[in-house]
Amino acid sequence: MLELASLGAKVLQVRSVELGMVHKVRIFVRSSFEKPEDIDPHGTPPGTLICDEEDIVEQQVVTGIAFSKDEAQISIRNVEDKPGVAAAIFGPLAEANVNVDMIVQNVSADGKKTDLTFTVPAADYQRAMDVIGKAKGGIGFERLDGASDVAKVSVIGIGMRSHAGVAAKAFRALSERNINIRAITTSEIKFSVLIDAAYTELAVRTLHSLYGLDKT
Repeated sequence: MLELASLGAKVLQVRSVELGMVHKVRIFVRSSFEKPEDIDPHGTPPGTLICDEEDIVEQQVVTGIAFSKDEAQISIRNVEDKPGVAAAIFGPLAEANVNVDMIVQNVSADGKKTDLTFTVPAADYQRAMDVIGKAKGGIGFERLDGASDVAKVSVIGIGMRSHAGVAAKAFRALSERNINIRAITTSEIKFSVLIDAAYTELAVRTLHSLYGLDKT
């Protein structure tokens, strides 16, 4: 739930999930669309119970999908691959209070040059581009590319830890919908893809169906 909240689900405030996790307080999420008078007082009310992992008898491989359109992509091309380059890039951004999210690095075949792509909040896009442009002398890149019409779609599930091929299924499904993936990041229980913002709804619907999250 913490991953979902921080990745743009916009259901629970991140801090509330953190407090519940630290103090082991169960959180019951109710739907604002359910009228109290329509709920059976003797039955189990509709909603989602957020609790400890060991309290869950059955676990889905994927439990949720989140997306964020508040993203921008910046690519620094043909940077000399040497110690200190990453610090020369991300140091000025940190000093400018620009938060960096997804980071992908591609090294050339000869190992001398590298391309580095990362995402920043859309509101900080132009400021980040200006900061990197001013630091060009210290970084030594050849070209700076950017795009603000991108979105991040994230797939979350504790079951990923013990199931192989979860991400591969998603990549195949997205390719069948002709959705190009710009960047990928992964962790133990989630992976995120960066795509063109125009395909956000199609991607989310595709992944919901793929993992059976559209079934009640």
